[in-house]
Amino acid sequence: MGIIDVNGIVKKYGEKTALDNVSFSVEKGEIFGLIGPDGAGKTTLFRILATLLLPDAGKASVEGHDTVTDFAAIRRSIGYMPGHFSLYQDLSVRENLEFFATIFGTTVEANYDNIKEIYSQLEPFGDRRAGALSGGMKQKLALCCALVHKPSVLFLDEPTTGVDAVSRKEFWNILYRIRSGGVTILVSTPYMDEASLCDRIALIQQGAIFETGTPAGIVSEYPYGLLAVKGKPVYPLLQFLRTCDGVVNCFSFGSECHAAIDSSVTGCSRLQRELSGAGFRNFSVREITPGVEDCFLQLSIRKRDGMR
Repeated sequence: MGIIDVNGIVKKYGEKTALDNVSFSVEKGEIFGLIGPDGAGKTTLFRILATLLLPDAGKASVEGHDTVTDFAAIRRSIGYMPGHFSLYQDLSVRENLEFFATIFGTTVEANYDNIKEIYSQLEPFGDRRAGALSGGMKQKLALCCALVHKPSVLFLDEPTTGVDAVSRKEFWNILYRIRSGGVTILVSTPYMDEASLCDRIALIQQGAIFETGTPAGIVSEYPYGLLAVKGKPVYPLLQFLRTCDGVVNCFSFGSECHAAIDSSVTGCSRLQRELSGAGFRNFSVREITPGVEDCFLQLSIRKRDGMR
């Protein structure tokens, strides 16, 4: 039994199924990532685990406490950082932190060591209204408020959305240090590059989890060769690649196209010849190692097509 156990959770909003028989377990001291696009059901699941929403079916527990019947015990032991900035924007940094400490029957002074590393960056702005902070500073304040009562489990719902790349990296370094103190962290994100920063992940789409494991383990099961093709114009290039023999599927990744291939049929040299023959110029084709996003797309296709 894990610190967080989710068993067959179902949640519907009218005819819309937000969560479809979701199950997974998180061990003590893990950083467990729930990885999926907007609308996949991540926030609904977080609200159920934080005892803010009741499931329609299934059960979930946090540290052995049922989310429906033992909600009071769970609320005392968790920290929850919602996906949107939910602190009091008209209160100052210091006032927000003192307010949340008071709610949990403690004080900032009593737990200062628990938030010192993060709060020390905010203290010079203690009198500034929360609404006037930058995105990265709002993020740090929200994390301080979630940690001020020394929770043993931390729920972070898309904590780095809308934050610059430097602040995202700094935030994850902070999470590692929090985890080293024995705190179990469940974090959701739509950013596939953050999946590799977690100990284990669950891939979720349209309310259903279709793969769980370590990032490296999931990547190791990618069943095809993978080529990165770069050239212009991008969209005609993408469309052409999808028609080539041996190309199983192809998706746009920024300025490149990632083509999953049957290596027994095609490869770099053959694809280069086909592109030249089709009139493309100034392009490049190279073999690459798949990432979590490549795996997510491939597994999504298998799920859509009903394959196991």
